[in-house]
Amino acid sequence: MTAQNCFKLFMLSFTALLLTGCATPPEKPAMPLVQLAATPLSCAVCVSCAVCTPPSSSNSGRLIEPSDGTQPAATFPDPSRGRLERSNWQALPSWGADDPSDALAAFLQGCPVLKTQPIWAEVCAKAVLLQGRLDGRAMAAKKSITTQFFETEFEPYQTVNTDNSQTGIVTGYYEPLLRGSRTQTAEFRHPLYASPQDLISIDLSEVYPELKNRRLRGRLVGNKLIPYYDRAAIESDSQPLRGLEIAWVDDSVESFFLQIQGSGQIQLPDGTRMRIGYADQNGHPFKSVAGALIRKRELKIENASMQGIKAWAERNPAKVRQFMNVNPSYVFFKELPGDLTGPIGTLGVPLTAERSIAVDQRVIPLGVPVYLSTTQPLSKEPMNRLVVAQDTGGAIFGAVRADFYFGFGDGAGNLAGRMKQQGRMWVLLPRGYDPNAPTILPAAAIASAPTSVPLMLTPVLAAPAALPTTGANAAPPLSNAK
Repeated sequence: MTAQNCFKLFMLSFTALLLTGCATPPEKPAMPLVQLAATPLSCAVCVSCAVCTPPSSSNSGRLIEPSDGTQPAATFPDPSRGRLERSNWQALPSWGADDPSDALAAFLQGCPVLKTQPIWAEVCAKAVLLQGRLDGRAMAAKKSITTQFFETEFEPYQTVNTDNSQTGIVTGYYEPLLRGSRTQTAEFRHPLYASPQDLISIDLSEVYPELKNRRLRGRLVGNKLIPYYDRAAIESDSQPLRGLEIAWVDDSVESFFLQIQGSGQIQLPDGTRMRIGYADQNGHPFKSVAGALIRKRELKIENASMQGIKAWAERNPAKVRQFMNVNPSYVFFKELPGDLTGPIGTLGVPLTAERSIAVDQRVIPLGVPVYLSTTQPLSKEPMNRLVVAQDTGGAIFGAVRADFYFGFGDGAGNLAGRMKQQGRMWVLLPRGYDPNAPTILPAAAIASAPTSVPLMLTPVLAAPAALPTTGANAAPPLSNAK
């Protein structure tokens, strides 16, 4: 038996062991040898386990997982997640009422990525010309011209869930501002860590193509790969990651929610700000703290929002660590350039407030315009607008599922924390493009494409030229399993 066959046999047995017991999980499932991470799933072992459903709190559970650039994703919608059905403009609620010129600007941000496909190159070229025509025009004229552009160049496809339903959950996220310091003080004592060097990620797809987008993550102890430290271990008194701090903040609860959002800014004592973004994640699945608080009768379901959890934490400081440790997932950060216009999403471009969303990229390709029909947070007031799919998330699972980026600061946070509304979605694709037909891509494009970025419409991704790709201010990886 060759060495390669031995390795395949070992990995087959090992993977089978990880998946064993999925049908009837024990009440307190034992931790597997290593976590099997998938983008953008929040489940650590398999998608069919009852205990692996996405978090049920109003928080999105955003945990970005990076691409390692070794393998392409699906070239057309994954039927296990949902599908796209051809629709028409008349089906879009209040289409034409929203001014889509801001969405056009957000769409153009991703065109350097999209235009690697000929069908997108033409649309992006026309969008660039249109943007030039809009300069100096009155608002009404901009709205009319931009609306006509989308109707002429695109066709709407409605997203449909696997159960044939056409509605789903729309949550919200934002970029928070924390108070902190680059050095530890009595006031700023809660660390934010850089990615540890001993965190190992193993891509299984080279041996088993059916396991693409899934990785084993852990750390080596001797010759054995074991799970990486979970949240409880990282935040224990032993401090296994001491020396990897990039900043300290004054509030452990704010630090916890920063990890859920995936990026943020830190107000430093000298008045300057430090922008940080996702660097890596420990491989453990996201678990809802709100759900645990509800089950323990610590929180009523109507208060299961970010604001509700923060209020509970203020009343129960002695219980905070216990309940935060319910979520074993832990996010590591890196410092980003301070002159960015927004946090960097999975697509590798800055997000645009109220025009960027996170989606399940196995159904909706990144970079495409999406018409979102939902309601304002905790309201029946309609919110129908054109947005752009530029990010992903670990709790963003399925065709009709979106996380709406509200922007920066407390105001955006108040809206995001209360956003858990029903919604419908239509993906806008170039005329003549069939999203349900497999796309044959050049070998060179496949070889260079990131792991979890759909090749259906975006075969080759690269960090924007303005962002450094190495060093302390490196551009974030172009994938995301928040």
